[in-house]
Amino acid sequence: MNRYIPVRVGKKEYSILLDRKALQRISIAALVLLVVTLLSLGSGEIFINPWQIVLALGGQGDTLHQLVVMDFRLPRILISLLVGIGLAVSGALLQGIVRNPLASPDIIGLTGGASVFVVGFLTLLSDSNGSLTVSIHWLPLAAFLGALSALVLVYWFSWNGGISPTKLVLIGIGMSLFLHATTTLLMLMGPIYRASQANIWITGSVNGSNWSQVGILLPWILVFLLISIYLSRHINLHEMGEDVATSMGANVQRQRFILLLVSTALVGGAVAFAGGIGFVGLMAPHLARRLVGSQYGALIPMAAIIGAALVVIADWVGRSVIAPLEVPAGVFTAAVGAPYFIYLLFKQRGGK
Repeated sequence: MNRYIPVRVGKKEYSILLDRKALQRISIAALVLLVVTLLSLGSGEIFINPWQIVLALGGQGDTLHQLVVMDFRLPRILISLLVGIGLAVSGALLQGIVRNPLASPDIIGLTGGASVFVVGFLTLLSDSNGSLTVSIHWLPLAAFLGALSALVLVYWFSWNGGISPTKLVLIGIGMSLFLHATTTLLMLMGPIYRASQANIWITGSVNGSNWSQVGILLPWILVFLLISIYLSRHINLHEMGEDVATSMGANVQRQRFILLLVSTALVGGAVAFAGGIGFVGLMAPHLARRLVGSQYGALIPMAAIIGAALVVIADWVGRSVIAPLEVPAGVFTAAVGAPYFIYLLFKQRGGK
């Protein structure tokens, strides 16, 4: 049996080869994500079994169950899914662009830059009553501009006739610390109400998510996810080396710039509504690479599924482990991600 399934879109304008084994594993991962989502929907102070969840999603069944599922749990789970997708795909793109397994949105400062602009948006654009003077719909754009600014600064300080992957990571870590301090300063400048709200973005939490936020974030993440999948072939080519990619007709600098913009946009959307949920962009691509290999046509969808599952599980554990109190999802992702980052550091050092 042929390992690959050819798929063509249009008249030879775009074609891909689907790896049967990778497709099978992606399907299994998607099924696991669906199960985790249903379990999260049913868990809490009020337990709801899967059949009652299905009825509630269809507008039937117990009125209380419909209220809990549709108004309280489903929006935050959808935000968790979208945020996980955004962070994971962004991390996968960054790792491919800079060819460094340690690259991720939070480690090189993109998440920090987005957080600064989000907190600044909330604190500086609020009136004396704590109400925003502009529409909340501008929040993802503010986060995108913050992540983009951080990216420009990190690249500028790292550039010395070229980019050293290790230097990029080290400067990114320093930039993250600086941006964290800037975020704290902005919190002190704003009203107390906004400071407490801004603290959510530092830790990373999806508590308080609503359907309005889902309506803003859903098209943002889906559009840039599709663009990422479409551009994945460029990363496969770049991983052969810049000289090889150029000799095969690729405009490496332009493609790299577009991919960086897409990665930054995904981070901006995620941080705008969930804050700095750390290490998802580091772990998800690594786990995906172990499951489906390094071809980005399969890697990006798998990373998106794993990233979504990580955030959903982190939120599920956070609101269940010491209920009725809630622990931000970012606490659990950091608890797992920090040791994993240290492991990767030692592994990379041992490989030199």
